Amino acid sequence: MYYLGVDVGSVSTDIVLLDKSLNVVEELYLKTKGRPIQVIQESFKILKSKYDDKQITASGVTGSGRNIASFLIGADAVKNEITAHAVAALNIDKEVSTIIEIGGQDSKIIILRDGIVIDFAMNTVCAAGTGSFLDRQAERLEIPIEEFGDYALRAKSTVRIAGRCAVFAESDMIHKQQLGYKQEDIIKGLCEALVRNYLNNVAKGKEIIQKVFFQGGVAANKGMKAAFENALGFEVCVPAHYNMMGAIGAAILASEAVKKDEGTKFRGFNIAQSNIIASSFECDGCPNRCEVIKLEENGIIIGCFGDRCGKHSGKIAV
Repeated sequence: MYYLGVDVGSVSTDIVLLDKSLNVVEELYLKTKGRPIQVIQESFKILKSKYDDKQITASGVTGSGRNIASFLIGADAVKNEITAHAVAALNIDKEVSTIIEIGGQDSKIIILRDGIVIDFAMNTVCAAGTGSFLDRQAERLEIPIEEFGDYALRAKSTVRIAGRCAVFAESDMIHKQQLGYKQEDIIKGLCEALVRNYLNNVAKGKEIIQKVFFQGGVAANKGMKAAFENALGFEVCVPAHYNMMGAIGAAILASEAVKKDEGTKFRGFNIAQSNIIASSFECDGCPNRCEVIKLEENGIIIGCFGDRCGKHSGKIAV
């Protein structure tokens, strides 16, 4: 029997299955590419070939696409990324005090004390340091992103890069290349610049104390990990399933939710074959004029969300 966790992000959709002991037994990573419904269906086709619907005793969702995913799969828990990442980290180590999470399009910091989230912050206007930005720089330098961190660790010296803005960072990198600096020195400088940007913006005013977990896809970059450790002056831990922590947290939260209810709301893997259509309309019921998202499966409305008052979403049993 397994707990299903789904994290629908702007860059990737991460799916995990946990056993009763909350160990990861299955994980799927798919690029979202602006198609969250189709990507979930693709992943369910894979899972359907290995597992039976009855083996799923709870399902949870998180991420920026959690609302649409909750109706699609029948989620028992729908939680934000802050809660999901914190729960996953605390499941590994109760002494975690700070979580640095950097994903494809955003970055966040989560402050915990005695196992409770007391503060958090997210990047607001700049994507410098996120996974998509690093992917772009690796592609421009013609270096596989998997090797980006290794280049940084080989650097003999650091080239100072302007990291306050993604545009300025890229321009400064090009300028340093034209001056003849080595690639590895530039990459190390970029990692250090992005860490400075994170600490001065996302983590501004936050007390970062040990134990620190580094989560999200960027945690795979050894250069970024080393740059954080150099800036903070102590070890930064990267958990085994660093890139699946949101989905893991969602699955754990779902396992707790079903204990209070009579059973799971999971709709089964057969949604992989369904015709799912998302559309929107503007509600004219009040001056708010909310944009309401409507989700239909084979011509039947299975969910609505986006209205502030619940006029439409309240009619659908989740």
